[in-house]
Amino acid sequence: MSTVGVVGLGYVGLTLAVALAKKDLTVHGVDTSPAVLEALGQGRAHLFEPGVEGGLRAFLGERIHVAPALPAGGVDAAVICVSTPVAPDTHAPQIDNLRLAARHVAERSGPDTLVIVRSTVPVGATRSVVLPELVACWGRARLAFAPERTIQGQALRELEELPQVVGGVDAESREAASALFSRLTRRVVPVATLETAELVKLVNNSHTDLIYSFGNEVALLAQRWGLDPLEVIRAANVEYPRPDLARPGFVGGGCLSKDPYILISAARGAGYTPWLVGQARALNERLPLEVAERLIALIRETRGSTEGARLCVLGWAYKGWPPTDDMRGAPIASMLPLLRAAGLSLRGHDFLVAADTLRGLGAEPVTPEAGFAGADAVLLTSDHPEYATLDLTRLLATLRRPAVLYDAWRVLDEDAVRSAGVRYAGIGYG
Repeated sequence: MSTVGVVGLGYVGLTLAVALAKKDLTVHGVDTSPAVLEALGQGRAHLFEPGVEGGLRAFLGERIHVAPALPAGGVDAAVICVSTPVAPDTHAPQIDNLRLAARHVAERSGPDTLVIVRSTVPVGATRSVVLPELVACWGRARLAFAPERTIQGQALRELEELPQVVGGVDAESREAASALFSRLTRRVVPVATLETAELVKLVNNSHTDLIYSFGNEVALLAQRWGLDPLEVIRAANVEYPRPDLARPGFVGGGCLSKDPYILISAARGAGYTPWLVGQARALNERLPLEVAERLIALIRETRGSTEGARLCVLGWAYKGWPPTDDMRGAPIASMLPLLRAAGLSLRGHDFLVAADTLRGLGAEPVTPEAGFAGADAVLLTSDHPEYATLDLTRLLATLRRPAVLYDAWRVLDEDAVRSAGVRYAGIGYG
């Protein structure tokens, strides 16, 4: 196996393409976006992922080729990495991209091509959506499912370090896919069916969402008793031999904000409605609204009115560590309607999110220094490590008084904030 097609060049597909090229495979990357193809054709990654742009530039035109279609002669393996979003209103999985990608692979390759689905899909979708498209053209198919489970910001490293789960429509397909991923990772975990592998991805992410939701539940409980949730969680975890409680914080991103809904939809289709998965997701989606409502109340308490108050928001991506520019599932997105309705004037800073993106969301892009200067309130929504290194004493002195600092991740120096006469708060605290 020497040529691999990667259909869909988002975070998953582009990272995989670079990783495969590093292993001496020739990769044909496919995407339907002219803007993405133009950027990649010039050696520019359209997203932030450490090491990806360097790898793209190193192999472009030699081991990495980008185009709107797979080569006419086909490829040895085609990996489908297209997005599978959920509908904004119903949260139902939308699998049109998956079907179209499978159809494209079928039209451009042949029955000897190994097809691997890497997109996150409802349990059963690889068999019910992808397989019929291939069989309709070829009469038979070599088909596997191998979920992507890396974390943004460390994806290239984790592609080599994390075990790769592989399920196949038959043993031959599973073994072929295992052989391909054995060139990337230290361990392959074969499972009995396509559906087993599909469910692995969904339960991994839904479990993560559930763990984080309990930390958030603890914070909201502690707030009602006037307790410090971090103190509660730290004390509970000290040398206690059961699973650690998670710190409170926002839970977003392209996976955690939709994969629980994909699991719920698939489960309902099988006649079972999960008890925990939906509640955990609902709590994590409620948290940004809780924060926005509390921040607005604090501003109103300190200055009498929120109308015209200047708010600096630090951190617009969905997470700060590992750093990313990804806005999918970002907490600020659900906060913005409440902040605007309160009449707040928004300034914004993020280390990676583009200034044009902030402008499009109604905020004036600024440096942290300009954001603090004359602000009535500061909201830190990101745990990007560089925020903890700011010269906080100097910045606090430039705030308009009275002022509020809401540190959602509790990464700033609380004592310094209070010593400066600024009201300090965090999730479930202050």
